[in-house]
Amino acid sequence: MHWYEKLNQYFPVEEMKSREHMETLLRERSEIYHKDEGQNHVLMYAESDDFVFIDYLFVSKNARGQGLGHKLLEKMKQKGKPIILEVEPVNYEDSDTEKRLHFYKRESFEHATSVGYERKSLATNELNKMEILYWAPNNESEELIFEAMRKTYDKIHTYKDRHFYGESYEHVDEVLTFNEEPQSQNILDNL
Repeated sequence: MHWYEKLNQYFPVEEMKSREHMETLLRERSEIYHKDEGQNHVLMYAESDDFVFIDYLFVSKNARGQGLGHKLLEKMKQKGKPIILEVEPVNYEDSDTEKRLHFYKRESFEHATSVGYERKSLATNELNKMEILYWAPNNESEELIFEAMRKTYDKIHTYKDRHFYGESYEHVDEVLTFNEEPQSQNILDNL
């Protein structure tokens, strides 16, 4: 099965980029956007000088529980930069959301509670609220995580969006917010 199909079957439609968008990023933004693919995994990530953003991490069902996700994250951690990713809030009707959060908590990720992130899905036209998790090897601040997410949104998520989707995503200032007072409860606390 093609790497895009693996991602498309696993991730909700409102979180997926189009295949054309991702292939264009791999081709035109190859200095920052990368694919790590194996028989049982697909890892899509963007790497800049000061952080790594994991766009998609998929481990096939038959390989889960064997340490593959841990190995892939260890490879990213070896870069010595903060690692940032987006997760869905816990949905108790979808046990995978809670399992994902447990996995990232075990991997020493933290919840950026001062960063708010909501954007309209161009696929469903619905507002999609996501939470930001991060791994900070040098105790990087949530402010730095927020700035890294702004860069990711501008350079990756909205890259040629009008071309791929017929319309543009909202401006970064409408999607990402930073508030010294936590904007949400820490989703990792109750696991």
